Amino acid sequence: MTWGRPMAFDQGQQQAALTIDPRRMAMASEIAGLAHAGQFRKGTAIPYLSHCFAVASLVMEYGGNEEQILAALLHDVLEDGGAAYADTIRDALGHGVLSIVEACSDSTAEEKTSVSPHDRRADWKARKDAYLARLVTESPEALLVSGCDKLHNASSILKDLDRVGISVFDRFIGGLNGTLWYYTSVSSLMERRGCPVAPALSAVVTRIVTRCAESPV
Repeated sequence: MTWGRPMAFDQGQQQAALTIDPRRMAMASEIAGLAHAGQFRKGTAIPYLSHCFAVASLVMEYGGNEEQILAALLHDVLEDGGAAYADTIRDALGHGVLSIVEACSDSTAEEKTSVSPHDRRADWKARKDAYLARLVTESPEALLVSGCDKLHNASSILKDLDRVGISVFDRFIGGLNGTLWYYTSVSSLMERRGCPVAPALSAVVTRIVTRCAESPV
């Protein structure tokens, strides 16, 4: 999978990009590992933690700083591990990392589990509408982490679309139409805001839409 144009750094920038505190990286990895223990990517046997590291890797590739990289590792901790992890993140890594994680979260694990099965689709749509509205004004630092998250998710969808076909969308609460709406909306927003990951995300989302149009439903 091609992620898009790599970042160009001079020697000084390369040196700065490599100075990530290994102790902070280890703490972030430990928190993510605890929060996502026993969790897997939708419809697969792939440990969920692989997604966290993939997003952090993309943030590195697109020139993110240490706080963004750590937040990328933790971007789904509140949604999948619970609100109590906010204090853990703040105490271990600081408010800057936590603020990006919060900006990348559309709910907490507790909020999701409190929704009845009958209301899950409506709740999902409301959460995504609110998240898209927030992204309009979120910081560029948070926007990059969110964009890298969506790029990896979209790339995974495209890969599974090739492998299992249109039924891949049965895994998602939004289904086929809702999922396409959401990723198209996020992609357009990232383009409007000039997020560095926007061209790569747009290319992947376009391929997904094209594949779906060509596939029998």
